[in-house]
Amino acid sequence: MGGIKHIKKAYVALLVMAVSCLSFSALAEQKQTLGEWDVHYMVVSTPFLTPEVAANYGIVRSKFNALVNISVLDKVSGKAQRADVTGTAKNLLGNSRKLTFKKVEEGDAIYYLAVLPFRDQETFRFEIDVQKGASKQTLKFQQKMYVDE
Repeated sequence: MGGIKHIKKAYVALLVMAVSCLSFSALAEQKQTLGEWDVHYMVVSTPFLTPEVAANYGIVRSKFNALVNISVLDKVSGKAQRADVTGTAKNLLGNSRKLTFKKVEEGDAIYYLAVLPFRDQETFRFEIDVQKGASKQTLKFQQKMYVDE
């Protein structure tokens, strides 16, 4: 059970960092249960990251870059899962961008991070494939992005 606490603590810490820089509408925890997994997801503007954290993960901080954060947990145990995470983000004009996820492991927590360039008030439809062995699920959601001035 200590692993679950660590994962939740790390996830909460990331959310708390985001809280300080985001509007209220973007703060709700987002989660979908897909098959045997609880998939948590968050898309936030990259300036909320400190320069040190951004450099550590190779993320370019810009008011025109969003960070897509995916966390895959076993829905029964709550344990972080290693999986293959791939996806695309398509704007309302139909322009599609491939998301290249980088796996980050910190203790018992595992995150999949991708950077997405965007324009102010651009809406994206996300399709994120999560695969582990023969199990494959697709996370679908939509989010409108805003540039913080």
